[in-house]
Amino acid sequence: MTESPTPVAAAADFSSLPLAPAVLANLQRLGYERMTPIQAASLPLALAGRDLIAQAKTGSGKTAAFALPLLARLDPRSFAVQALVLCPTRELAEQVAQEVRRLARAEDNLKVLTLCGGATLRPQAASLAHGAHVVVGTPGRILDHLSRETLSLAALNTLVLDEADRMLDMGFAEDIAAVVRRCPSGRQTLLLSATWPEGVTKMARRFMREAQEVKLAERHAAGKIRQRFYEVSEEERLPAVMRLLEHFRPVSTLAFCNTKQRCRELAALLQARGLVALELHGEPEQRDRDQVLVQFANRSCSVLVATDVAARGLDITGLEAVINVDVTPDPELHVHRVGRTGRADEAGWAFSLVGPGEMERPDRIEKMQGEAFDWHPLSELKPSDDPEPLRPPMATVQILGGRKDKIRRGDVLGALTKDIGLRGDQVGRIDVKEFATYVAVERAVARETAKALNATKVKGRAVKATRL
Repeated sequence: MTESPTPVAAAADFSSLPLAPAVLANLQRLGYERMTPIQAASLPLALAGRDLIAQAKTGSGKTAAFALPLLARLDPRSFAVQALVLCPTRELAEQVAQEVRRLARAEDNLKVLTLCGGATLRPQAASLAHGAHVVVGTPGRILDHLSRETLSLAALNTLVLDEADRMLDMGFAEDIAAVVRRCPSGRQTLLLSATWPEGVTKMARRFMREAQEVKLAERHAAGKIRQRFYEVSEEERLPAVMRLLEHFRPVSTLAFCNTKQRCRELAALLQARGLVALELHGEPEQRDRDQVLVQFANRSCSVLVATDVAARGLDITGLEAVINVDVTPDPELHVHRVGRTGRADEAGWAFSLVGPGEMERPDRIEKMQGEAFDWHPLSELKPSDDPEPLRPPMATVQILGGRKDKIRRGDVLGALTKDIGLRGDQVGRIDVKEFATYVAVERAVARETAKALNATKVKGRAVKATRL
């Protein structure tokens, strides 16, 4: 195996890659101007057909690093599954599938299908019967379809194991092995991982051929993420979260708890104080989880309270603050938590609350990072002078109807701006899911927008809309 250093800047232009002109033009339209370090190190190898193990931090551009090579190997005229991406969670699979679709716009008629648990098998099997080029899914559900023979991998030429470390943590090792046994031996295998535990090395030896290694131990730029630690008693812990929010007033905050019970308690406290706070852990129904993620990503929710399992793989832009309500005993996990803020050259806050008997946890993190942390007293946290309550700028309107109904973002945006008369700056993110569409609109006009949508048409048909 070979280890690739961070590439020089001259290699960071997508035009230096052997990509079709239409693909390069689409990348430019999508705002892909220069390659991230992981893309510059990985893409030349992956596009040359080599098996590849790539490690880089969350949010470093790993999806494009494997999506562009798998798309380059597709034959659009053949409606057989030619690429399979395995992901640890449904949320990550949905994000990956959405990004693959965006990157595939240069080629007409490419079908990307998501196969995950939490949805019934029959509609998925019906979609597979009509053919697909790329399948993105969780190991257990992919194995279900293989055992029922509703999915064939005979034509597969690219297998991607995304967030391999997390799939191992979640106990998917044997399911992955069973899926790999169904894949053609001549395939290309791309393995992506945020960390590099022994299990990932074993997986690589087992499933890959002369894999090239790209290991970028890159950290966030010094000063981009401002970390502060606070010592708290157990009684102070949850009220301290409210004090942090009232003092710093971040628009969007991800609060990490180590247990589901802590999530429930904190979300209830924040909601009782009038904040739009939602919780995410292993228990809610999949539909509810999807709605929570959409609302947080489109800035309709001020605080998302989550466990690590639920939040793994989330890529939320514009996240102003991370609060470690409980400091994790795993130093690597701490780095991934705080690394969710301070992205795209924006600054971010990371606050950690340390309770009695937990002081060895920040000590271990300091030792790993090689820097002393900044400790502050809770007493310095004063409410802001801003009299306005902390409210998210947007609210979410749900439209019953999605990809299955051939609804596209442009159809929804046209109905909102041309038919209803909203200004462009009053409309935020539009997420078109399989059976529903979620639209972020300025909070002050959300209820009226839902009413107006019920009285108008989207793509020539009446729809049912509600404000979440």
